[in-house]
Amino acid sequence: MKALIVLTSHDQLGDTGRKTGFWIEELAAPYYSLQEAGVAITLASPKGGRAPLDPKSNEPGFQTDATRRFEADAGAMAALANTAKLSDVSAAAFDMVFYPGGHGPLWDLAEDRHSIALIESFLGAGKPVALVCHAPGVLRHVQTPEGRPLVEGRKVTGFTNSEEAAVGLTEVVPFLVEDELVAKGGRFSRGPDWGSYVVQDGLLITGQNPGSSQAAALALLASIRPAA
Repeated sequence: MKALIVLTSHDQLGDTGRKTGFWIEELAAPYYSLQEAGVAITLASPKGGRAPLDPKSNEPGFQTDATRRFEADAGAMAALANTAKLSDVSAAAFDMVFYPGGHGPLWDLAEDRHSIALIESFLGAGKPVALVCHAPGVLRHVQTPEGRPLVEGRKVTGFTNSEEAAVGLTEVVPFLVEDELVAKGGRFSRGPDWGSYVVQDGLLITGQNPGSSQAAALALLASIRPAA
């Protein structure tokens, strides 16, 4: 089996002068869950090359066994430094796709036509798509074959308004994930702030926050196994 993991290329946190990017736990935990299941992993990003790490996610209080393992893993770090360019990637080459969050995707992947087309292609081919934390926000322009919002009428979750308020970025982000999914007709639900919470609706899997990343990856694996 082959999995594509799509990371942001955006590293500026609005007009704050601070850096952002992807949240390392949301890459590391799924990376090893997939790898240990025998899945070959390819990393991609809109610009290709090194994907930017949100420095906040690598502070001691946010590090986990998986993040420390990833940073000590020469192969993983080499893959991160040399991500494929998203426009060069085809859904046909993979069995599944996972989108880690971090605030970066709200600026680039949410508006990226290659990402939008990629998600539509995966689902159109009967392949599962998992997105965690802020990454469900990249679904905002994804459509069904009938031209309706993909999330309309579907069970979804993502980084909540209260979690965004807790990190003090409600007025910084280009949009709030929870509000956007609801506005597009999603049947949004949530668990406690910072607790693991994953929702699956057919081939679409969404996780609420960083703590949901491993559970989202395991749901992704479980959804592909019957067809493998």
